[in-house]
Amino acid sequence: MNQTTVLHNGRFYTIDPAQPTATTVAIRDGRILAVGSNNDLANLTGVTERIDLNGRCVTPGLVDAHVHFKNFAIARLRVNLDGCSSLDEALSRIRQQAAAENGESWLQGWGWGQDQWAERAFPTAAALDRIVPDRPAYLTHKSGHAAWANSRALQLAGITAATADPPGGQVQRADDGQPTGVLFEEAMKLVSTHIPPPTEAEIVAAMRQAQTYCWQVGLTGVHDFDGRSCFHALQTLYQNGELGLRVVKNIPVALLEEAVGVGLRSGFGDDWLRIGGIKIFADGALGPKTAAMVEPYEGEPDNRGIVVVDKEEMLQHALWASAAGLSLTVHAIGDRANHDVLDVYAAVRQQEQRQPPAQPLRHRIEHVQILHPSDLERLAQLNVIASMQPTHATSDIEMADRYWGERTRHSYAWRTMLDTGALLVFGSDAPIEAIDPLPGLHAAVTRRRASGFPGPDGWHPEQRLTMPEAVQAFTLAAAETSGQVARQGSISPGKLADLTIFSQDIFTIPTDELLTVEIAGTMVNGRFRHRTF
Repeated sequence: MNQTTVLHNGRFYTIDPAQPTATTVAIRDGRILAVGSNNDLANLTGVTERIDLNGRCVTPGLVDAHVHFKNFAIARLRVNLDGCSSLDEALSRIRQQAAAENGESWLQGWGWGQDQWAERAFPTAAALDRIVPDRPAYLTHKSGHAAWANSRALQLAGITAATADPPGGQVQRADDGQPTGVLFEEAMKLVSTHIPPPTEAEIVAAMRQAQTYCWQVGLTGVHDFDGRSCFHALQTLYQNGELGLRVVKNIPVALLEEAVGVGLRSGFGDDWLRIGGIKIFADGALGPKTAAMVEPYEGEPDNRGIVVVDKEEMLQHALWASAAGLSLTVHAIGDRANHDVLDVYAAVRQQEQRQPPAQPLRHRIEHVQILHPSDLERLAQLNVIASMQPTHATSDIEMADRYWGERTRHSYAWRTMLDTGALLVFGSDAPIEAIDPLPGLHAAVTRRRASGFPGPDGWHPEQRLTMPEAVQAFTLAAAETSGQVARQGSISPGKLADLTIFSQDIFTIPTDELLTVEIAGTMVNGRFRHRTF
């Protein structure tokens, strides 16, 4: 027997131009059956449950279009250094974790950022040795593009003054040439490859907890950017009937040959787990000053960042992937990196015109944090998706101003992307930033932190979005990005019943109150996964 649930007396913002708002929605067997007013659906037959929303606001289910889901899940179990205001505070947290673990295996953590510290200096192995002298320790930078290791970890990895920098990476060195303990980009792997990985069972268990948290903050889906072990764990959850988030799984470029070899194409899968694109890193990140720039960083005439994959190699990967029916999704933060990626995409689009793929390929740039003025309109011209993270902007204000100066007028340029006609999709880059979408919505419409910094108008206020635009970037745009717009992204008859319910109307309350809004309910496939009323 069909099960029909009616949600009535709500404020539905459908993101469907055919019917932008509604007060009642009927759901049958995981799909939207009807959308209308309380009166329209009052006489609907076969209703098994009626739920009074009491005026609560409802949007299509929010989707985070850029997460590292395994890393997010595992990071919740490790020492968190995000928000530390000094090296001493970071060391204090590490000391507490080491005492709690009382073990000999690797001590791991994440989230440190020297620019958040009063001293603004990179940490050292020597400082970490004072806290963790007898076991290896490895802690990743908030950006994920640098790591801090102690001497025991460097010793196990065989890193000495004679160790050469790997392609696309750098070992930070003191004046005497000795490694300091900080590793950038590809050099991180010199140590990380020696760390025993978590088992699949451990990853699955962590993901179960992480999935519950995602429902609590209003998420119904994610686009993931972690590797093989993450995909294995997601498949285990799926096969066990435990996967309750809709996941688009992107594939690291290191596995491109295998993906092509078995014939995978973007879009393969179903509404729960499907293949996205091939992920490439063009450069580093802002925090460790490894984002690849056209002009040097302010005050550092010799530093233009790090090119992780050069344009020629990237083009080879991109042409191969596109010809095989796989979309590309490229991490690019600096203006040089974004310029190079756009040049690559221009060549890819030319190949696709000569040899059209079996289905349209939705190529993306991840982050798009700063663009050269000559490139501002190129994403739209090349039909490249701008996959951006609103809370990066508010987290990075001081760093961006310090490192990029006047160039920041073209950074985190959400309004520019929309006005030029590019598809803009939002995410968090968790665990780099909090996975919670409400802070992302707040950042998108205010360009301010929770504290109100940098002032009432926000940072570069000309780039602010309206709430409908920001919500669309977390909903319909995510469905368009993954090729699922026929079944997801709006509250429309026939689409999947994925909904996010807010305690207050986020479209009408003052923006300063957004961060006090609670997620009252999260429905996935017509089933409440989180509910407070």
